Amino acid sequence: MTAKNRIDVHQHVVPPFWADTLPSHGGDPSGWHMPTWSPDSAIAFMDKLQIATGVLSLTAPGVQGWAAHEKRDIARRVNEYTADIVARYPARFGHFVTIPLPDMTGALLEIDHAFDALNADGVVLLSNYGGQYLGDPAFEPMWAALDRRHAVVFVHPAKPGIETLRGMPGPMLDYPFDTTRTAVQLVLNGVIGRYPNVRVILSHAGGFLPYVAYRCAELAPGVRVDVPLTDDLLVLFQRFYFDTALSSSPAALPSLTTFAKPGHILYGSDYPYAPASVGASFTAMFDAYGGLSSEQHAAINRDSALELLPRLAKLTR
Repeated sequence: MTAKNRIDVHQHVVPPFWADTLPSHGGDPSGWHMPTWSPDSAIAFMDKLQIATGVLSLTAPGVQGWAAHEKRDIARRVNEYTADIVARYPARFGHFVTIPLPDMTGALLEIDHAFDALNADGVVLLSNYGGQYLGDPAFEPMWAALDRRHAVVFVHPAKPGIETLRGMPGPMLDYPFDTTRTAVQLVLNGVIGRYPNVRVILSHAGGFLPYVAYRCAELAPGVRVDVPLTDDLLVLFQRFYFDTALSSSPAALPSLTTFAKPGHILYGSDYPYAPASVGASFTAMFDAYGGLSSEQHAAINRDSALELLPRLAKLTR
């Protein structure tokens, strides 16, 4: 480990019981493959890239293929499995818990269990649940509960309700689109304004949000009477946090770093769904990027994450 000591807020857990039963519960409609994973392989990857801590989350499709009480049961099992890994390696791993949306009663129960019993670092939400996006009024009780908790919410993309193109699985292109879609809806439907205590991290540099935020902020007041004016919309868009997973190229970083507020960019790898070689490539691009000072590099690698994640901050004291 070197002085970089990165904190990776976009790293995935692959519980074996979840991976084994996912094919019989709808599989992964995005067309992506299931990677092999273990705590040891994750630690080996992290050591090669100078990552001190990986914050684990379950990727899409999460627990969407399970029905009724089984959805609650598999979410609880995933969360307790991941919490056990964190308990065994408290400095190496953190965890964002899965909640069984759109089952709101189950989701609220799991939020309470996650923070009261599992010492969760936050919650992972998918960008849509069966075509229902996160700014939908049906999710209002969840946002209120997360606001009371001053929770960190990690938004991971899911497959949008469109067919994937042949040879182009969802994570290649559709996922950034879906992240952008849910982020804009969260702002225009007032969720970000109503719940200021929730800190929302958008995967993959927010999809296309840094690039299209001004477009949306200029156009929205002309088509909706229930949204703030352009400048206020831009302020709300800039409340989001952004991770660098698959998004730290010299083409993407200028847009992200120009748009995001200081302290709102966090390191991410997307391991193991992004192969180790891909994570290494994007990390090398980030390290070589000359558009940031050494202090800004340090903030993205580690310091900004410590401001969001108090459990990890306590471990460094």
